[in-house]
Amino acid sequence: MTEHSEPGGLRRVLGRAEGLLGRLEGALVRRPDHSVRAGTSDAALLRGVRWRLVLSSGAATLVVLAALGSILYFAVAQSLASSSRDTLESRAAALDRFLTDPGGFRFDPDRLPIGLLLGGPSSGTIAYVVSPAGNALGPRTLPSTGLPDVSSVSAAQKGGVDVRSVSLSGTPFRVLSEQVQRPDGTYVVQVAMETTSEQHTLSVLTAVLLLGGLLAVLGASAVGAVYAQRALVPIRESLRRQREFAADASHEFRTPLAVIRSSVEHLERHKDEPVGAVGDALHDIGEEVEHLTALVGDLLLLARSDSGVVELERVPVDLADVSGEALASVSTLAGKHDVRVVLDPEPAMVVGDPLRLRQLVTILADNAIAHSPAGGTVTVNVRAARGAARLQVDDEGEGLRTDDIPRVFDRFWRGAAAPEGGTGLGLAIAAWIVERHGGTILAGNRPSGGARFEVSLPVSDA
Repeated sequence: MTEHSEPGGLRRVLGRAEGLLGRLEGALVRRPDHSVRAGTSDAALLRGVRWRLVLSSGAATLVVLAALGSILYFAVAQSLASSSRDTLESRAAALDRFLTDPGGFRFDPDRLPIGLLLGGPSSGTIAYVVSPAGNALGPRTLPSTGLPDVSSVSAAQKGGVDVRSVSLSGTPFRVLSEQVQRPDGTYVVQVAMETTSEQHTLSVLTAVLLLGGLLAVLGASAVGAVYAQRALVPIRESLRRQREFAADASHEFRTPLAVIRSSVEHLERHKDEPVGAVGDALHDIGEEVEHLTALVGDLLLLARSDSGVVELERVPVDLADVSGEALASVSTLAGKHDVRVVLDPEPAMVVGDPLRLRQLVTILADNAIAHSPAGGTVTVNVRAARGAARLQVDDEGEGLRTDDIPRVFDRFWRGAAAPEGGTGLGLAIAAWIVERHGGTILAGNRPSGGARFEVSLPVSDA
């Protein structure tokens, strides 16, 4: 047997791999024009959201003011009308008593309590009496105003009491007519009162409500615009981080994809040679596939964490035991870098997900090993103090620059002196794990040199 690969099978595999790589690169590599269009689209989206928020605020205020204004107008109008009717009824009652007095009424206008009344509960009213024969008795000194109102008199003769608002010679009146039974027939008493002041009051109230409502809507819209601007700040920041995330992801994918493409092209050119002759290409492909696998896994975890679908197990666990298991898994990596890993544990019980906590320690230890010089030491301390379990990971590397510390836990962020091979997602995942466990994580430098990461987790009640 020879070490030659089957030409047809290799060609098919290489063709599929090359086509897949092309599609991946086309999908993931960020183009400048896409960036410009995305920025323009985001700005238009935010403008639309801002205007919708402003309009919603103004519309809500308008609806509330319209409802309150209508209720207020109706209440004031009803109050004025009720007060006016009470005045008319008071005057009509006085006439009723006069008419029903057996010796009080002999068709003598001089004795009738009619005419314009000033003062008292019936002030401002004019009274008329209509006899069974249709003769109207009323004030003689007043000019003709259309009183008594014939239609109101007819309605009272049929129904007993009639109250209506009428306009007589261009002047608004409220008229009350009611029938009075006497031995010689049915009389009708009609009392009228001018309502010009009442209408003026309602007109002023309407103007105040409209002007006040307009000013309130404008004010609410202005306040809504301010709050909408503030409310869009986190959205704008989220969109910015999303664009940066996509750009950084495409950058991280580009290097391994380029290596794989180069290796595939090398294999294609030497597809008839023995496998041993192309061993470096296969090795490079294997390493980059592992890199891509880790990168995709981290991206998937972060995407699922953002969507809230990742559920954490909640069981009592000793952070010291978890740290020991995690450090055992990185011993090979430590040996490869000639770095010694020292664990200084104390029992520290927490309630959390053992798998995620082990991942947390692994990420911090792996990061410390990667940044430690050959012959250096990584120290991991676990302590229980002041109601919290504390995990501290120290290395003997160059430490963190002051300007870099605020960005250490950002996704895809890597310092200028970061070693090759990382994805820039490990510390972001570590921060997410700590946050989901209700703890805090801090990054800084040791006084004697090197970086220090400190994690504080709530202690279990068990």
